[in-house]
Amino acid sequence: MNNADPTNTAVVLLDDIETVTRRALQAHGAAETVAAQVAHAVRVAEGNGNRICGLYYLESYCQQLRSGRVDGRAEPVVTHDKAGAVRVDAKFGFAQSAFAAGFDTAVAATRANGTCGYAIEHSHTCTSLGYFTEQFTKAGLIAIGATNSTARVAPPGGSRPLLGTNPIAMAVPGPSSEVAFQFDFSTSAVALGKITMAAAAGTAIPTGWAVDENGNDTTDPEAALRGSLLSAGGYKGYGMGLMVEVLAAALTGTLASVDVAPLKAPDGPPHDLGQFYLLIDPRSFSGDAFWESLSQLATLVDEQPGARLPGTAKTAAASATVDSVSVDRELWATVVGLSRTL
Repeated sequence: MNNADPTNTAVVLLDDIETVTRRALQAHGAAETVAAQVAHAVRVAEGNGNRICGLYYLESYCQQLRSGRVDGRAEPVVTHDKAGAVRVDAKFGFAQSAFAAGFDTAVAATRANGTCGYAIEHSHTCTSLGYFTEQFTKAGLIAIGATNSTARVAPPGGSRPLLGTNPIAMAVPGPSSEVAFQFDFSTSAVALGKITMAAAAGTAIPTGWAVDENGNDTTDPEAALRGSLLSAGGYKGYGMGLMVEVLAAALTGTLASVDVAPLKAPDGPPHDLGQFYLLIDPRSFSGDAFWESLSQLATLVDEQPGARLPGTAKTAAASATVDSVSVDRELWATVVGLSRTL
């Protein structure tokens, strides 16, 4: 469930979220199959309580479809000219449709070779990176994913944005291709969306999230947006952010964070972002010993009260019967209105 103010929310069926999102995207120019793929990602985000990657982005999607900043009818091109490398040119379309276009090829290549690099090139933002890595667990594969975004994070000691929030995600399968554990987090101290939502609500942010234009710590979200976010864990997070930048931008031949225009701007150049996934078939390496090691790890964690492997609470919630979530009434009204736009 979303952590929203109950006095200003409506309970909405996930089926309705997916249907209305699909209609809104089609009404603004997306092809039916593309709209369906993006709408499903929005549904999953809302069902997981990930408000920043759900309906929060829909209005900008629709505006950018109209302005041509994203091509809702792009036909991705899959290239597999090396055994362990699969590439998809998204043609400035949505990341969800590009990912789907090469998914089966990437899975087959991983099973044949033990590992595979899967690159999505020249795409719109993928929003929730974990949405994609999780899909590989259903094929029994380990997936590590990386993507970049508009520069928002200054290097330690600096005051000018250099890196995006640059998330990294990992999903690990169990022996029956279930999700054993997973994580998806920004290498910045916090996701940008939390800053923008705090600014919209007029609430302060914690110290350590961001600095102002002069490099000073700030609790003012507006000053943070004019300044820079900070890396999670200082130099450690900065190093991880640099690693993501190399994987997501340099390896895919797409834009560096400093060259990416703000993601939610209604018009302007295409996002031209990349995502890179390292895929591993555990059966190609330690065989059954992998599952034994994984089981031992889970047991050792479970023995400690209050401890859990990352993502297991989310997996448990997904397996329960959750068919509706709370959505901000004003946001839902906007979404419904977008679906009626002709």
